[in-house]
Amino acid sequence: MDSAPVPGPAGPPPTARAGGRRWPGAAELRADLRGSLLLAGLLLVTGVPAGLLWWALAPRARFEVTADGPVVVGRPPAELLVADDGVFTLVLTGLGLLAGLVAWRLRRRRGVGTLLGLAAGTLLAALVAWQLGELLGPGPTQGQLTDVGARVTTGLSLGSMAALAVGPFAAVLVYVVATLFAAAEDLDRPDPAPAAPVPPVDGPPPANGTPPPAYGPVPLGAAPRQGATRG
Repeated sequence: MDSAPVPGPAGPPPTARAGGRRWPGAAELRADLRGSLLLAGLLLVTGVPAGLLWWALAPRARFEVTADGPVVVGRPPAELLVADDGVFTLVLTGLGLLAGLVAWRLRRRRGVGTLLGLAAGTLLAALVAWQLGELLGPGPTQGQLTDVGARVTTGLSLGSMAALAVGPFAAVLVYVVATLFAAAEDLDRPDPAPAAPVPPVDGPPPANGTPPPAYGPVPLGAAPRQGATRG
């Protein structure tokens, strides 16, 4: 007679605690942290050529200092008062669009981390371009304005601080629009490489592929298996 115990009724499945849930993208964000910081650092460096481009393209007026005060030389453009901000906005817009496209091409790192690094990096690039442009194009000093016969050039300055947000806005806009047109829910991000198989604790399997013989008590009424001990 079989004396094996009869299993009782299965209990309710275990339920997860309500407070123990974590955001599913946290692991992805941690995995992309290093790449996001690297992206922000590279975009920070792009602020140098952006500042040089702003300094080279922004129109400025030349004045000749006379006894009655500075007199404009030639015919400066009518939009000179807003030219600095306009050129800066165009340069930062181009930088943001290009940065957004490049960041989207990083298929392996698509996600929230890359988006945050993109926004922070373009903002840092805008700050670098602003400071570098004003450093290269300073206005005339008080001593130059009192030197009769000298010619001075108007300085380069950013009138509206809102122009600093143009680059990050353009970069994030390109990235979000590309995300909306992505076919897959995972943004075509490749799956992580599978982990290497862990060898069994009892040692490697036999060379011929056959499982090792099982030892243990033999059920009543069953023939003993080959290699098994008899009671």
